[in-house]
Amino acid sequence: IAGPIVHHKEMMPQFSNFYNKSISYQNIYLGILIFSIGLFKKVVIADGFSVWAINGFDVMQELNLIEAWITSLSYTFQLYFDFSGSIDMATGSALMLNILLPKNFNSPFKSLSIIDFWQRWHITLSNFLTNYIYIPWAKSINNINFLKSMFIITIVFLIAGIWHGPSWTFVLFGLIHGLGIVINHIFK
Repeated sequence: IAGPIVHHKEMMPQFSNFYNKSISYQNIYLGILIFSIGLFKKVVIADGFSVWAINGFDVMQELNLIEAWITSLSYTFQLYFDFSGSIDMATGSALMLNILLPKNFNSPFKSLSIIDFWQRWHITLSNFLTNYIYIPWAKSINNINFLKSMFIITIVFLIAGIWHGPSWTFVLFGLIHGLGIVINHIFK
């Protein structure tokens, strides 16, 4: 559901805004609607795909080609709808309290590149990592060049991987995405 885009610097004033301290039945209605859509995405769609993913990854000893594709796609869509649903639920809950959250999800599967993907998936995390880790680090280096910039991007994605969870699978996740971004920049 499209709504106004709120930048991180605009969040705090909403808490002291007089309007936000009043009851808005329209925001309550829209908030309940958005929350309900998110709950449906999580409970019905994501949990439905999780049955197929768990069956393929945890239960079956061996997968044929079709079963492997079904398992992989089920896990992909489970993550997609779980995250999208969570964001809708948070957005709806905040809207009921007259708070507009920043846009955090923008159809990432429409992305044309991995760079575009990370500009659409978990937008607030990407913005945080860019604004508070990548940019300050890049500015602190004299004579920043392409190679140094790509090194910093890789480290930032390793940090993003660790942010997702303190295990080697998440470190590998961060490394693979960081290297994907670097390769995308090289071809760009």
